[in-house]
Amino acid sequence: MSRKKKISNAITYVVLILISIIWLFPFVGLVLQSFRGEYGGMVDYLVPKQFSLANYQFLFGDGSKFVRWYGNTLTIAIFVAILQTLVIICVSYALSRMRFKGRKTLMNIWLVLGMFPGFLTMICLYFLLKQLGLTQEHAVPGLILISVASSGMGYYVCKGYFDTIPKSLDEAAILDGATRAQILVKMIIPMSKPIIIYTMLVAFMAPWCDYIFASYVAFGNEEGYNVAVAMTRWVWTNDYQGYFTRFCAGGILVAIPVTILFMCLQKYYVEGVTGGAVKG
Repeated sequence: MSRKKKISNAITYVVLILISIIWLFPFVGLVLQSFRGEYGGMVDYLVPKQFSLANYQFLFGDGSKFVRWYGNTLTIAIFVAILQTLVIICVSYALSRMRFKGRKTLMNIWLVLGMFPGFLTMICLYFLLKQLGLTQEHAVPGLILISVASSGMGYYVCKGYFDTIPKSLDEAAILDGATRAQILVKMIIPMSKPIIIYTMLVAFMAPWCDYIFASYVAFGNEEGYNVAVAMTRWVWTNDYQGYFTRFCAGGILVAIPVTILFMCLQKYYVEGVTGGAVKG
């Protein structure tokens, strides 16, 4: 390797290390403050003077409903990830492998509708859920319903991945007597592991980080809160000084499942993004 190339690589590595330090600094501060034992809000020092598990003990104690809120969030995320992925796979398969009247028109309509922000329908959706009794303490099934109901419009990436699979495989399977359902389950899905994992990760992340619509549907009832809404209410209280470190501890626990998922499934996530970007 030439001297010029070595210098170039060294500069690149130094820049990447500096960027990593800057990027990780807030997370390190969050972790350290979650173990801070001394009482008080935000401080001007990074390393706590006294380390303690009191903040985590509070989260799982009788004085907090954090476990209930965490369970609500996990329930919503798991159901949405599974149901939304099933819907997207079915819609993507139909649009990718089948040709029927109105197919392009339907795709164009969904494309145009996807350009409008979901906030435009918040008031209408809230009153619809209220009529069904799916708000406030019953906000969890309401949020699952809303997330899954419109999931078919998110077919773009998954359909792009299905388009890369040769249609000759479908034709050969049909000649052997396979049905469309058998082709999807036994051929397409096993060959589409990256895009399925990518779809599930994206579907899981949306409700896990949701705040605006979740707070709108729960509407002040603690039984229907997810962790994002509940922890925001903490820092809005008059006892903000006391809840800051508890907020940090809750943030760590919220970040753990997502971090583990991305670390374990990063390879498939990248393959799903790059494979789904190819349009047939």
